[in-house]
Amino acid sequence: MSRSERKWDHIRYALETGQKRLTAFDDIHFIHQSLPNINVSDISIHQKIGGLSLSSPIFINAMTGGGGEKTYSLNKQLAMVAKETGLAIAVGSQMSALKDKSERYTYEVVRKEYPDGVLIANLGSEATPDLAKAAIEMIEANALQIHLNVIQELAMPEGDREFSGALRRIESIVKEVNVPVIIKEVGFGMGKETVESLASVGVSIVDVGGFGGTNFAEIENKRSVNSKEVFNLWGIPTAISIAEASRAPVPMTIIGSGGFTSSIDMAKGIALGASAVGFAGYFLKILVEEGMESLKEEIISLHHGLKMIMTALGAQSILELQSAQLIVSGYTHHWLTERGIDTKIYSQRTIK
Repeated sequence: MSRSERKWDHIRYALETGQKRLTAFDDIHFIHQSLPNINVSDISIHQKIGGLSLSSPIFINAMTGGGGEKTYSLNKQLAMVAKETGLAIAVGSQMSALKDKSERYTYEVVRKEYPDGVLIANLGSEATPDLAKAAIEMIEANALQIHLNVIQELAMPEGDREFSGALRRIESIVKEVNVPVIIKEVGFGMGKETVESLASVGVSIVDVGGFGGTNFAEIENKRSVNSKEVFNLWGIPTAISIAEASRAPVPMTIIGSGGFTSSIDMAKGIALGASAVGFAGYFLKILVEEGMESLKEEIISLHHGLKMIMTALGAQSILELQSAQLIVSGYTHHWLTERGIDTKIYSQRTIK
């Protein structure tokens, strides 16, 4: 099977498998504030990440490209939606276009449609600094994602089986490119030890890509005659992964992604420590099934809902929302306690 055909398989199965609400956000509860003492008009959702100025903490996370006309059309529509709603947008892995120049247009369309937007390039951890620079140049990217997808590769029939040296390659990319580098998991979460390792080589931004969203193990198992179903429930749920990453004893900007579908999920993710939230599968499903206008309306609704929640909590900014009081219950409380994270830090803090 060609890389282009595999790209379309991933999209098709992502839409088919959907999301199963296994993010652990149901274990997170805000403490009601009867006297928030602010107005809706006081709320600002602008955010800065790694020197990038964003009009919203929402961004369209890496999805596709390199699959010919079908992925070209999806990327074009996503770019148009991003432009009209002011969101940053990441493209899918560009390795296919670096190996086959005829696929470049499926990525370049994003910059063509969104000339002034914040665009994020994307490659896997096998990339070299030269490949990273080429991916950035291809779409005139403002930042670069390096994705970590060990479980997907192990489940993939034609996937990689060698993963040594990834941390050193990441270090060399961070040192040599001139844009912020984001290290992103693809749906299985990051523990605090991974965050510490990445910080040790100069990484300052991670996207935890937690379990509970698009499940690439399940997708690859649908493509395989020898499925590895042990990986279908493998990973760190998104809410837990954000908490783990934010409690790592190193300076790190956290992006939350993996199964976000609502304003309340966003607010909880930010309150747990995320500075921004990536949407991929949820947006893709709306786009494919309902069209661009419906996706734009959903983004507007997410922004509105987030502002309402922030008002109820008395949080005027994303930074203040990160200090909102939370109760952590159930499985998430048990997990974090076992990992040495005192969940009282969330319940006994206050918004200054």
